[in-house]
Amino acid sequence: MAVRVHPPCLRFASSLVNSSKSQGVATPIHGGVGGGVSTARFMSSAPSPYTTLSARVSCEREIKKSKFIAIATRISDDRSAQSFLSEFRDPRATHNCWAYKLGDQYRSNDDGEPSGTAGKPIYSAIESSGLDRVMVVVIRHFGGIKLGTGGLVRAYGGVASECLKGAATCLVKPKARIGMEVPFELLGAVYHQLQHFQAEDIKQDYETGNDGTTMVTFKVEYGNIVALEDAINSTCSRKIHFYKQTLA
Repeated sequence: MAVRVHPPCLRFASSLVNSSKSQGVATPIHGGVGGGVSTARFMSSAPSPYTTLSARVSCEREIKKSKFIAIATRISDDRSAQSFLSEFRDPRATHNCWAYKLGDQYRSNDDGEPSGTAGKPIYSAIESSGLDRVMVVVIRHFGGIKLGTGGLVRAYGGVASECLKGAATCLVKPKARIGMEVPFELLGAVYHQLQHFQAEDIKQDYETGNDGTTMVTFKVEYGNIVALEDAINSTCSRKIHFYKQTLA
């Protein structure tokens, strides 16, 4: 017996879609009975765990009288990258060069240095580190001695690598925000499974417009979604539709 999907659920799902678009994350894929989300299709594009910086880190080097200051941080999207750049850009410096990596997406900027001598080697340092969702800004105060293109590549790439080398890191397992409409009599069984699968930020909304039901929302690791859905459906002896949104 399938749990009927009512307009409040559809509005909730729509809010997830709108939120995911504004955050630049994956949009839920709708399909199946009653407009529910198809787990198999949704999971096929699930983001993989990644390693990133645990905290902001910096280092400084002097090369032929030029001072290079590298600052690296974890970022979540282009907006946070631009915010970081605005915070640490030094208007007194000769150059503020940078690069960042967000999964398969990346950007870099030479900020007036010869093309390919600053932003690209900074990005190469990030790529070589194995880290993701990371931005490195390298600030240069010119010391009066020109380094040449090769010297610039070595300087920017070297200080970026040094900044990231040995930095504290952490493994991030992407999560999804889940929503489902649950009959009151099944709340106990549902909460038991949510706790078992280490769901976080569990909330309830009784304004569903349907007597005897509540909207339960929570966050859970992608690796646990299929097992959690199976466990809830098995425990409740019925099909409950999940609405999902990717979280960075």
